[in-house]
Amino acid sequence: MAGERATNSGTRSRGESYWELSKRPLHVLLFLLPLILLYEVGSMRYLADQSKGVVETIVAHRLLYRLFESFGGAAFYLPGMALVAVLAVWHLLLKDRWNVRLTALVGMAAESAVLTMPLLILGMVTQRQAAISATTQLAGLSTEAKVTLAVGAGLYEELLFRLVIITGLHLVLVDVARMKNVPGSMLAAAVSAGAFAWYHDVPGLPMGLPLATFYVLSGLYFAGLFIVRGFGIVVAVHALYDIVALTMMSGNRN
Repeated sequence: MAGERATNSGTRSRGESYWELSKRPLHVLLFLLPLILLYEVGSMRYLADQSKGVVETIVAHRLLYRLFESFGGAAFYLPGMALVAVLAVWHLLLKDRWNVRLTALVGMAAESAVLTMPLLILGMVTQRQAAISATTQLAGLSTEAKVTLAVGAGLYEELLFRLVIITGLHLVLVDVARMKNVPGSMLAAAVSAGAFAWYHDVPGLPMGLPLATFYVLSGLYFAGLFIVRGFGIVVAVHALYDIVALTMMSGNRN
């Protein structure tokens, strides 16, 4: 992964710092598992339309679902299972210890809350247009449904735009094309941010320069967090921001 090179497990000491543990796949998996379960249960309870036999979900989750469907898998929960499997396999490949430090998980939650603050401040600049956008897209949804969608956005948009795009581009640019690590990581981050902004361009709802700027800058912020602080932290920051944005900025209009 960009910014993280695997090292032999025999060289790691039991006194590994919080900054390293918080990026290790086992701690990331345990940190994100409650969010994965919350989204899966919340989707069935708050986003399912039993009369139509469908479940409302975010576009990133739908794209991943259709990818699995093209290979013969059609279960709604497959993207969540894939995320768990990726982190578990990554842990096994690194031959990491199975020791879990609970203080690291608590620290990850606290750090995520702190790192959400700059994004909230950035969001205030485009709050009016962002609120209009959110209200238009989520009109009629309950607070529980909005929280479920916010958690799903954190999980599956980060899986798609950061874990897949940045890691994939870093592999091509740095490991294959032999570009230096820093410029390769910066280019991968820029591409992911551009794709993130394009993804949020909703048909029939003009984005406008302030909102487009917000999505590009937030995409760069998420990319930086992913590269420097790892997948678990960036997912939590994204989910926390969206929870605030969807429940407070857009308001509950039921």
